[in-house]
Amino acid sequence: MALNATIPRSIQYFLAVAKHKSFTRAAEALFVSQPTLSQQIKQLEDSLNVQLLNRNGRNIQLTSEGEVYLQHARRAVGELETATRAIHELQDLSRGSLRIAMTPITDYLAIPILYEFSKRYPGITISTFEMPQNEMRDALAENHVDIGIAFTSTLTNDICSNMEHCQTLSIEKLNLVFGESHKLATEKGPLSKHGLLQQPLVLLNKSYALRSHIDQYFEEQNINPYIHMETSSLNVIIEVVRQNDISTILPTTIVARQHGLKTMSLLPELPRHTVSLICSKDLNGSPASQQFRTMASELVSQQEGK
Repeated sequence: MALNATIPRSIQYFLAVAKHKSFTRAAEALFVSQPTLSQQIKQLEDSLNVQLLNRNGRNIQLTSEGEVYLQHARRAVGELETATRAIHELQDLSRGSLRIAMTPITDYLAIPILYEFSKRYPGITISTFEMPQNEMRDALAENHVDIGIAFTSTLTNDICSNMEHCQTLSIEKLNLVFGESHKLATEKGPLSKHGLLQQPLVLLNKSYALRSHIDQYFEEQNINPYIHMETSSLNVIIEVVRQNDISTILPTTIVARQHGLKTMSLLPELPRHTVSLICSKDLNGSPASQQFRTMASELVSQQEGK
């Protein structure tokens, strides 16, 4: 774990201990000795005149004061890291970096925006990170990523209130999806609840937002689905459906880009899914992230005008 020269060492050490909940593991991650780490933490506590950590044997717990300080320290470090990146990026965006978090579903939906941004700003290095949506909030808050692309229809009001920017990119319709050789391929929809019960399904696992959306539909419609397979990979779902007599439920935008797949609506229909661009309200963002948000807004407006 490399230290940032612009951030006080004692604060970085404190964040490491809070993360690892161990002086030993934090020292190993920082490549420093444990006495050095302990001394820096003690100096920080003395300067604040409070105890930040409860040291009970090997188990390290934050005090109430430590919990409060941790929240503010993370935000402060995030701001400093963003400032460091921003001053090294030219105003014309001829160079810089952009970190984007996506789910296995939203990465497919974000491809057109990523392509257009890369074409306009070839000097910007884009790093994408695929993760479950429940991890995205922490990644944004801790400044591990600049932007998240997520299903906001499944975000709680609490999560949305923690986002400065929550911009709708698209509203997706969800349908049953199957291969061209599937027995439903020659039938006309929509498919009833009774018909859906007969279909073996492959779905994303329960840690993903789309799955939560689908499970909520099943519960509301009193459907006990036949889930044959669960996976964290959208590519696996597509190939399994394409080659077997198994169905799935996906946004129609994704299916339109795939060969060998067909769709059928359900009765009742699944609620539509909102895909949004989100970022932490505590960070202003780098020039690259600000421009990405502006460009995404322009592209959405163009699509709505067609």
